[in-house]
Amino acid sequence: MATAEQIRKAYLDYVLSNNEKPKSVYVFAKKLKITEADFYQFFSSFESIEKNIWFDVTYETINTIKEQEVWSQYSSREKMLSFFYSYMENLKNQRSFIIYSLRNFNGKIGTPTILAGVKPIFENFAEDIINDGLENGELAERKFFSKRYKDALWVQFAFILNFWINDDSEGFEKTDEAIEKGINVTFDLFQHSPIDNLFEYGKFLSRNGKFKEKMGF
Repeated sequence: MATAEQIRKAYLDYVLSNNEKPKSVYVFAKKLKITEADFYQFFSSFESIEKNIWFDVTYETINTIKEQEVWSQYSSREKMLSFFYSYMENLKNQRSFIIYSLRNFNGKIGTPTILAGVKPIFENFAEDIINDGLENGELAERKFFSKRYKDALWVQFAFILNFWINDDSEGFEKTDEAIEKGINVTFDLFQHSPIDNLFEYGKFLSRNGKFKEKMGF
């Protein structure tokens, strides 16, 4: 009986050689010389294989960067930059599949179904980074908006991924630039700004209205 990894590799080989999915699980299993039951023991569909591949590369990237000695010394911004640089580097090993997978997913609006398992682990990862930044004062705590910071980072995830699959620059240097500029701009928005100071000043004035009246203004 084939293992999950053997089935994954056989599926990858098939879609990259034919630029399409196998006609059916039966045909695929027969070619692999296993039964349909063997296939379904590990995967519920061809799409589940793709979801599994995406999940693994994301999960492994997060675990690997967290194990680095310098991780605890990074700022929130640096942690997110580290993730994207490492993620894109890992995706290079499967670039042909990544391009195939993203360009052939079911549904053209919203999050691709093959990223259904990626989104929650990325958002949990991003939320941990954001919460640390809020606690240490690196990021600005804004009523209502702070909870949406992770959504902004998911938008960056989708943008960078799409940019990378269309990047034809040497060594994907344009993608590195897109990561740097995109994450820096996003975290600039997350941090304290003159607008925050203006709001704080407004709150101060509203709380000290009586003082204002006593001064005769």
